[in-house]
Amino acid sequence: MKELVEVIAKALVDNPDEVVVDEKQEGKNITVSLHVASSDMGKVIGKQGRIAKAIRTVVKAASVNDNTRVDVEIN
Repeated sequence: MKELVEVIAKALVDNPDEVVVDEKQEGKNITVSLHVASSDMGKVIGKQGRIAKAIRTVVKAASVNDNTRVDVEIN
Protein backbone atom coordinates (compact mmCIF):
# COMPACT_ATOMS: atom_id res chain seq x y z
CA MET A 1 0.00 0.00 0.00
CA LYS A 2 2.90 2.31 0.73
CA GLU A 3 4.11 2.15 -2.87
CA LEU A 4 0.61 2.78 -4.25
CA VAL A 5 0.11 5.93 -2.17
CA GLU A 6 3.61 7.13 -3.04
CA VAL A 7 3.07 6.75 -6.80
CA ILE A 8 -0.27 8.56 -6.68
CA ALA A 9 1.06 11.40 -4.51
CA LYS A 10 4.18 11.97 -6.60
CA ALA A 11 2.03 12.28 -9.71
CA LEU A 12 -0.07 15.02 -8.08
CA VAL A 13 2.49 17.32 -6.48
CA ASP A 14 5.00 19.87 -7.79
CA ASN A 15 7.76 18.68 -5.44
CA PRO A 16 7.82 14.86 -5.73
CA ASP A 17 11.15 14.70 -3.88
CA GLU A 18 9.45 15.90 -0.69
CA VAL A 19 6.82 13.13 -0.65
CA VAL A 20 7.35 10.78 2.30
CA VAL A 21 5.11 7.79 2.97
CA ASP A 22 5.24 5.83 6.23
CA GLU A 23 3.40 2.57 6.86
CA LYS A 24 2.51 1.16 10.27
CA GLN A 25 0.83 -2.22 10.67
CA GLU A 26 -1.08 -3.34 13.75
CA GLY A 27 -2.72 -6.70 13.22
CA LYS A 28 -5.03 -6.43 10.23
CA ASN A 29 -5.02 -2.62 10.35
CA ILE A 30 -2.51 -0.67 8.29
CA THR A 31 -2.02 3.08 8.70
CA VAL A 32 -0.37 4.87 5.80
CA SER A 33 0.87 8.40 6.58
CA LEU A 34 1.49 10.72 3.65
CA HIS A 35 3.72 13.76 4.19
CA VAL A 36 4.02 16.39 1.44
CA ALA A 37 5.39 19.92 1.22
CA SER A 38 3.05 22.53 2.63
CA SER A 39 2.74 24.17 -0.79
CA ASP A 40 1.47 20.87 -2.25
CA MET A 41 -1.07 20.14 0.47
CA GLY A 42 -3.95 21.61 -1.52
CA LYS A 43 -3.12 19.47 -4.54
CA VAL A 44 -3.25 16.28 -2.50
CA ILE A 45 -6.45 17.20 -0.65
CA GLY A 46 -8.29 18.79 -3.57
CA LYS A 47 -11.43 20.88 -3.56
CA GLN A 48 -13.71 19.77 -0.74
CA GLY A 49 -11.38 16.82 -0.11
CA ARG A 50 -12.26 15.02 -3.32
CA ILE A 51 -8.73 13.95 -4.26
CA ALA A 52 -8.01 12.73 -0.73
CA LYS A 53 -11.24 10.74 -0.81
CA ALA A 54 -10.30 9.27 -4.19
CA ILE A 55 -6.88 8.21 -2.88
CA ARG A 56 -8.51 6.53 0.10
CA THR A 57 -11.03 4.77 -2.16
CA VAL A 58 -8.31 3.39 -4.45
CA VAL A 59 -6.24 2.17 -1.50
CA LYS A 60 -9.29 0.58 0.11
CA ALA A 61 -10.14 -1.22 -3.13
CA ALA A 62 -6.57 -2.49 -3.42
CA SER A 63 -6.62 -3.80 0.16
CA VAL A 64 -9.77 -5.89 -0.25
CA ASN A 65 -7.77 -8.85 -1.55
CA ASP A 66 -5.46 -8.78 1.49
CA ASN A 67 -8.30 -8.85 4.06
CA THR A 68 -6.81 -5.78 5.74
CA ARG A 69 -8.16 -2.37 6.69
CA VAL A 70 -6.10 0.55 5.45
CA ASP A 71 -6.34 4.11 6.76
CA VAL A 72 -4.65 6.94 4.85
CA GLU A 73 -3.57 9.99 6.85
CA ILE A 74 -2.44 13.11 5.03
CA ASN A 75 -0.02 15.28 7.04
